[in-house]
Amino acid sequence: MPDATTTDLLAAALFALALLHTFAAKQLERLSHRFPRHEGVFHLLGEVEVVFGFWAFVLVVAMAVLGGGDTALEYVESRHYTEPLFVFVVMVVAASRPVLEAMRSLVQGLARLAPVPTGTAAVWLGLALLPLIGSLVTEPAAMTLAALMLAPRVFRPGIPEWLKYAALGVLFVNVSIGGTLTSYAAPPVLMVAGTWGWDSAFMAAHFGWKAALAVLVNATVVTLLLRRHLPAVPAGPEQGRQPVPLVVSAVHLGFLAAVVVFAHHPVAFIGLFLFFMGYTKAYERHQDPLLLKEALLVAFFLAGLVVLGGLQQWWLQPLVSSLGPQALFFGALALTAITDNAALTYLGSLIEGLSEQARYALVAGAVAGGGLTVIANAPNPAGVALLRPGFNDGTIGAGGLLLGALAPTLVAVVAFHL
Repeated sequence: MPDATTTDLLAAALFALALLHTFAAKQLERLSHRFPRHEGVFHLLGEVEVVFGFWAFVLVVAMAVLGGGDTALEYVESRHYTEPLFVFVVMVVAASRPVLEAMRSLVQGLARLAPVPTGTAAVWLGLALLPLIGSLVTEPAAMTLAALMLAPRVFRPGIPEWLKYAALGVLFVNVSIGGTLTSYAAPPVLMVAGTWGWDSAFMAAHFGWKAALAVLVNATVVTLLLRRHLPAVPAGPEQGRQPVPLVVSAVHLGFLAAVVVFAHHPVAFIGLFLFFMGYTKAYERHQDPLLLKEALLVAFFLAGLVVLGGLQQWWLQPLVSSLGPQALFFGALALTAITDNAALTYLGSLIEGLSEQARYALVAGAVAGGGLTVIANAPNPAGVALLRPGFNDGTIGAGGLLLGALAPTLVAVVAFHL
């Protein structure tokens, strides 16, 4: 392991504090109710999406004090923020009313064909079909659509809290592995696909069918657990609202497709987003308020993770390179819980001479562990932002998420070892 600088050690310490902060977020939110005088501060620090942005700010200030303002700015400007920007844009577009209603119509149409109650089938499709669609529309878009469609059915009062966490764990794991049918939709796959020559055919043959099998098993088990709580859940859009014209839905879906196509070109997808904003203003009567606040918070979280995670290479890369294929699989599975899986696979792509077995083990472990924590996979903060109002105290506990994701993670582990 290379010698660590003072900045490296400081960044590692702040990264550890940020991890502890994510586990303490629910308790901080409760303190906001106990101490109303400081409610605003506790509520801010209890927002999971604020955690990594807050500690990244602390890091940048500390770097400015230790090495000067120019050094701190140079480091911040050297980071790549394409992923946070893309997640912000795709969340807003995917959560728009025309896109959401189009997907809801698709899910409900398929649910009516199923030989089970429509509400039960719709939940199963939300936990199985939409994560797999993430291989086409990217994982952040799939998470946004699935979360918004499942929220009124599963993440609501009347559903036992442990079942909500079980469903949340399945959703996060399924989204993480469901994007592996192609080479561009899952961030941890994208980081290595070009370097290692993995195209979509390779991903479907080596990862995709195993991931699809695990997704179907996970969705089926948790839907069976939920089924007795589902009949009373209202489905579909609010009564009395005019349906969105087909042309408007088509335009919105076109914007979503274009944003996905240019996902790695911020200049292009931000330009498209500005046109999208103008279009929604022009046809405001067919829109709901855009999901700007939630999407900004998620982008802030991911940008903070980029800043803090950029200085963890000094200990992560030697650790990854020292492991054999089997140990690497389970090492990646564990490390993913404490660092973004895309950052982990990117570090692996820098290791020369990594065998094909080791490459498979690294990526499989990284995606299998993508549901264990909120930072494990880039779309997870989006799911937390959209679903937390349905949990007690309006917060999602890191411990509850970890426990809820253990069983579906084990299913993914078994599937990737087939």
